[in-house]
Amino acid sequence: MRIHKEGFWIILISFIALGIISPLTGLIPMPLYLHYIIWGLLVLMFLWIVKFFRYPNRFFAPNESIVLCPADGKIVAIEEVFEPEHFKDTRIQVSVFMSPNNVHVNWSPISGVVRFMKYHPGKYLVAWHPKSSTDNERTSVVIENHTGVQILVRQIAGAMARRIVCYAREGNNIRQGDEIGFIKFGSRVDVFLPVGSDIQVTIGQKVSGKQTILAVL
Repeated sequence: MRIHKEGFWIILISFIALGIISPLTGLIPMPLYLHYIIWGLLVLMFLWIVKFFRYPNRFFAPNESIVLCPADGKIVAIEEVFEPEHFKDTRIQVSVFMSPNNVHVNWSPISGVVRFMKYHPGKYLVAWHPKSSTDNERTSVVIENHTGVQILVRQIAGAMARRIVCYAREGNNIRQGDEIGFIKFGSRVDVFLPVGSDIQVTIGQKVSGKQTILAVL
């Protein structure tokens, strides 16, 4: 387990703030037990921030016939939808909701070439809202494997999320399980699969990125 690079500055600033605010609370006249409660809450908040940016060490055996889950969280949608941005046809959408307590690293579900990548500014509806996939701030990444099958991974900001980080770039090769990005604080990841894919997850199932098999191609 290590700390993700996206969290270094936030953790440092939080640590400095903790060191400044904690002594200042001692200047406020109040019962001693309230000081202890406030200090305890500040420490817990700092520890939660550190936990949020954790980056677990996960290992798996690459398999070109499967689609790995790109994120930790819970399956909130499995349905056939019309995908208007890139494919412009019907796809199977599988959505993973990431709570603030989940690991927020996003991994590539397959190996291949990044054929498309686009960032969209937008709203900050709650991540489980049906329109969050098309109305929220989001980044879309399309990966094509060696057989020509394309999969779209969409990072979506939620009500708390205010920054999507995407490392994928058009034309780059990417391996299954490589990191494609990070979303800060509560969010969602949609995966658009070819119709006919054998879905291996169910609504409400808790999943682990880079571990759970999402589908078989």
